[in-house]
Amino acid sequence: MSTKVSDHVLRRLREWGVEQVFGYPGDGINGLLAAWGRAEDQPRFVQSRHEEMSAFQAVGYAKFSGRLGVCAATSGPGAIHLLNGLYDAKLDHVPVLAIVGQTHRSAMGGSYQQEVDLHTLFKDVASEFVETVTVPEQLPNVLDRAIRTAYARRCPTAVIIPGDVQELDYSPPTHEFKMVPSSLDVSEWTTVPSEESLRRAAEILDSGDKVAILVGQGAAGARAEVERIAGLLGAGVAKALLGKDVLSDELPYVTGSIGLLGTRPSYELMRDCDTLLTIGSSFPYSQFLPEFGKARGVQIDLDPHMVGMRYPYEVNLVGDARDTLRRLIPMLTSEDTRGREWFDTVCDNVRHWRDVLDRRAQVSADPINPEYVARVLDPLLPQDAILTSDSGSVANWYARHLTMRGDMRGSLSGTLATMGCGVPYAIGAKFAHPDRPVIALVGDGAMQMNGLAELITAAKYQDRWTDRRLVVAVWNNQDLNQVTWELRAMGGAPSFLPSQELPDVQYAAFARSLGLTGVRVEKPEDVAAGWRAALEADGPAVVEFLTDPAVPPVPPHATWEQMESTAASILRGDAGRGSVLKQGFKAKVQEFLPGRERR
Repeated sequence: MSTKVSDHVLRRLREWGVEQVFGYPGDGINGLLAAWGRAEDQPRFVQSRHEEMSAFQAVGYAKFSGRLGVCAATSGPGAIHLLNGLYDAKLDHVPVLAIVGQTHRSAMGGSYQQEVDLHTLFKDVASEFVETVTVPEQLPNVLDRAIRTAYARRCPTAVIIPGDVQELDYSPPTHEFKMVPSSLDVSEWTTVPSEESLRRAAEILDSGDKVAILVGQGAAGARAEVERIAGLLGAGVAKALLGKDVLSDELPYVTGSIGLLGTRPSYELMRDCDTLLTIGSSFPYSQFLPEFGKARGVQIDLDPHMVGMRYPYEVNLVGDARDTLRRLIPMLTSEDTRGREWFDTVCDNVRHWRDVLDRRAQVSADPINPEYVARVLDPLLPQDAILTSDSGSVANWYARHLTMRGDMRGSLSGTLATMGCGVPYAIGAKFAHPDRPVIALVGDGAMQMNGLAELITAAKYQDRWTDRRLVVAVWNNQDLNQVTWELRAMGGAPSFLPSQELPDVQYAAFARSLGLTGVRVEKPEDVAAGWRAALEADGPAVVEFLTDPAVPPVPPHATWEQMESTAASILRGDAGRGSVLKQGFKAKVQEFLPGRERR
C-alpha cells in the first residue's frame, strides 16, 4: 500500500516524539483520521468535546511537560474554534502546533461550504509560522519548520493541509532546484549575555541595600540559582502568577504573588526596595513595581523582544535564566558583607501576612467563606500535585492561599486570562504526567462555560492514567464574582444582576451521572471532609463548595479610602449591599489585628 501524505504527517509527528494530539474530528481532516486508523492511534488521538478545549489541552500539556503540544481540527468552524486556546499559547509563550484541514484545492476560492481564509485567520495568532501544504514535497520542510519554530520562539504555529492533499501519495522532496529538503535533528542551545553587561548588572545589584527579585515562568529552570542569588543579595522574592511554582513558598523570604491577585508582602517589597532584579517575567502592571526612578533595575530574559518593557531597567541581560545567573553570581560580593535589616523585614512581613490569610479564612460567611475552602486544601495537597486555576475570583485564592512546595506545579491563563481553561488544562496535565494527581480550581461561571462538558473527556480517558486522581473543585457562588467586584471597585457601579447572576447548577450530581465521584459541600464544617473525599477518590472527582459571593478579593494595596469608595458605589443600589459591606470590612480589618486575634 502506498504511503499517503496523511500517513507521513503522523509518522513525522512520531519521529518528533509527539505522543498525543488533542483534537476533534471533521470531514476537513478525514484523510488524517483514516491515517490514524492505519497507524493504530499513534500518536494517540485525544478527543475533546470542542476544538477550543483541544487547544487548551495542548497548552496545558505543553506548560506542564515542557514539550510541544499538538492540536488538530477540521476546516472552517473547527479551525475558528481553536483560536482562543492558540492565543492563550501565544500570550503565555507556549510551544503549540495546530494541524488544520481545508477544503479541497479545486474548490478553494469558490465560496465553498466551510471554506475560510485560514491564512488570514491564523496570521496573527500563528504569526511566527503559518503555511499551507499544497503538494506532498512541501510536507517535511513545512511540518519540521512549524515544530522548530514553536520550540524556538515558544509560540503557536499552524500547518494547513487541504483535504485532497491529505489523500495524495506521499513523495519526498528531491535534490533539485526549488525543492526544500528537511531534517529532524535539533541540538540543545542556550543564550548568554556578554561579560561586560554582566559586570554592569553585578555593580548595580551589589550597590543595592534593599533588593527585590521578581520571577516569572522564564525562571522555572533556575530554582537553585534564584535561591543562591536571593541569599547573596539578602533579597525578597515576589512571583508573577505564571512563576508561582518557580520557588517554594516555604522559603521565608518568598513574598508570594504580585499584582491585583497578589499579597501584601509583595506589594511592600516593591514599594520599599531600592533595587529590582526581574528574571523571566513580563509582568504587565507597572503600578505594582517600584516607583519609576526610585529603584535601579536589572532584567534577565531569554527573548530580546521582551526586554526593556514595564520598567526603566539600566541593564537588560538577554539570556537563559539559569546560565545567565550562573555567570552573574560569581561577580557578586558575599552575603556576609550585607546587613540583615531589609531581609528580616521582608521575612517579618511574610509571617504577618500568613497570619492575616489565616484570619481572613476564618471569618464567618454565608454559607462558606471562599478563602476558607482554599486554606483547608493547602495542607492536604500532595507534594507532587499539579494545580490548574481558572480565571476569576478563584484565581485570587489560588494565588494567595496555596503553598507551593516539593515538586508541586501550577499554572493558569496568565496574559490572556481567559475563562474556561482550568479543566482542559488539567486534562492536558494528566496526559503530560499520568502518574501525578491534578487539581483544577474553577469558578461556577467557567464550569458552566465548558468545564461540565470536559468532565465527559475526563471520564472517557481516566483509564489511560496510572494515577487516576483528577479533582475538579468548583466555587459555587452563583455570581460572575471577579467582574462583579471589578464593577464595584473600578467602575464605581453596583452589581448588575442580569449579567452577573448565575443559575445554581448541581455540579456534583452531574459528575455522578457520568460515574465519577461527586461531593456537594454546603457547610463550613464539611469542607475538609469534602476535599478528602475528592482527593482519595479512585478516579476523577468533582467537589463543589457553596461559597459566599460577598467575600471580596481585596487587592493587597487597598486602602480604607478605596474601600469607602467601593462602599459608596455599593450603597447606590447593589442587591447584596449589606452582606458585601460587612464581609469587606471583616476581610480588611484582619490586616490590622495583632497576633492571631480573630473576629
